[in-house]
Amino acid sequence: MKTTATAEGLGAFIDASPSPFHVCATVAAELAAAGYTRLFEDQDWGQATGRNYVIRGGSIIAWDSGDDKGFRIVGGHTDSPNLRLKQRPDKTSAGLGMVALEPYGGAWLNSWLDRDLGLSGRLAFRVGSGVDHVLVHVTEPVLRVPQLAIHLSDDRKGVSLDPQRHVDGLWSLDPDGPDILDWVASYAGVAPGSVLGWELMTHDVTPSRLIGAERELLSAPRLDNQGTCYAGLRALLDGAPSAHTRMLALFDHEEVGSGSERGAASDFLGTIVERIVLARGGSRADYLAAMAASVCASGDMAHATHPNYPERHEPSHRITINGGPVLKVNQNLRYASDAVGEALFAVACDTAGVPMQRYTHRADLPCGSTIGPITASRTGLTTIDVGAPQLAMHSARELMGAADVPMYSAALQAFLAAS
Repeated sequence: MKTTATAEGLGAFIDASPSPFHVCATVAAELAAAGYTRLFEDQDWGQATGRNYVIRGGSIIAWDSGDDKGFRIVGGHTDSPNLRLKQRPDKTSAGLGMVALEPYGGAWLNSWLDRDLGLSGRLAFRVGSGVDHVLVHVTEPVLRVPQLAIHLSDDRKGVSLDPQRHVDGLWSLDPDGPDILDWVASYAGVAPGSVLGWELMTHDVTPSRLIGAERELLSAPRLDNQGTCYAGLRALLDGAPSAHTRMLALFDHEEVGSGSERGAASDFLGTIVERIVLARGGSRADYLAAMAASVCASGDMAHATHPNYPERHEPSHRITINGGPVLKVNQNLRYASDAVGEALFAVACDTAGVPMQRYTHRADLPCGSTIGPITASRTGLTTIDVGAPQLAMHSARELMGAADVPMYSAALQAFLAAS
């Protein structure tokens, strides 16, 4: 099965998408170029069919309508662990201007030290008697969280980072220097005094790049989970129309539990599917039948076996970089895969001509989770948890195999096409 997904393409996607809002903007631009139409939830869709998408904050759902009642859905999430601005971000310490930062999600804090950090997200501001918002992408390094010198640690083996005290960003040598929000507002072309709300986060400004002896590895931030966002987008755009509706559903806030108006635990997916059914003349009963006939592949990155810590992995379940897509199974339902779903993804990988790997977490270690169990319990959809192998998950910078990018996308394309 042919795919246009490449490691270089994923790197460019990530570099253009430092926040969930930018992921949606990047995806939307590709969809629009391919002939998809943006719809709005507060408007009447009429008999809208064909190729469309909807954005809700940092989440986006796109679909290519089919005539059959069933849906094939690739799900994922747009957010990644990072450091985010507090509500009163300006502070001073030791005579320096600092920015107060708060960890978001399961950020691996030591990986954020000594990195050149930019800012991204969105600002909400007053416009007359109303409110508007604008995306912000500060590409230049403006913050840094400096490491403590080894000579000042207790045992020269490093320090235990306190998320309240040790991850604030150095901003200015002048404690009375510029207000960070005013500076960002000016950068974004917004009057500083008009900013009333913000969702701003840090990102490593070092570009994504291919590394290794034969450039067989992709070094990049936010592979978890923009690897799935990109692979799923290419799968949707590269695949041919089908009798059923092919859908890509990317949600914000997975890293903090999905419990928001735009997270996987919200009504976003269910209401969009229902409106699609209604737009093609169906009823509420037809919507319920469509949900029962649908399948979701919950895509999230998977743990490759770490060469320096092989003992941290299930001994008989080695996951190889550039070894193909990963099926994830957990008996305690941290992943949603069941026997039927496992078989469906195995068939998709076989159809795509790519190998499939099977991941099981060590029974004596707590297992992470995905949007999969949330989607399954919230909608009743048959759901499979899948991914692509990577190292350094939740780090400020992560690593995956270059060849895994097209293989992952090809498997998702075959899944979307299957009857």
